[in-house]
Amino acid sequence: MKAHTFRLKPAQDLFDSIEEFVKQKNIQAGCVLSSVGSLTHATLRLANRSYYNEYEGHFEIVSMTGTVSIHGSHIHVAISDGDGVTIGGHLVSGCKIYTTAEIVIAEFEDVIYKRELLQNDSGYEELVCIKRRGTALPCLLSKEGAQPPTPYNEFKNSS
Repeated sequence: MKAHTFRLKPAQDLFDSIEEFVKQKNIQAGCVLSSVGSLTHATLRLANRSYYNEYEGHFEIVSMTGTVSIHGSHIHVAISDGDGVTIGGHLVSGCKIYTTAEIVIAEFEDVIYKRELLQNDSGYEELVCIKRRGTALPCLLSKEGAQPPTPYNEFKNSS
């Protein structure tokens, strides 16, 4: 595992900047380990909604988690306002940094994360984990026909 730490500055877009960092570092599988910072504008897709909600004001980033990859990322964020009212959802483009955002990403060099639309599933592109050649750690598969983990399904082999 490799750790990457970076800081965003005022007016940068939170999601777009994370995606750009992931591309620059060619991160094929990773997760958000930690993030703190603040926003002046937030754009979120809330649970079970197909549209985005927009929020203006000053917000603290109180939590952020998710998977990142050059093949597609899936990140959730929780933010709170000056009264401590907290809301969270899917992080999308449009969240603007107020003062800073400090982000730590873990990179996993033994797997590749991809996103695929799976038959008879959620209707969204879901995480598929692919083993890199020469590695031995297990990874859960979400391919159709895959059996429930007991404790782990076999890797999908990389080509």
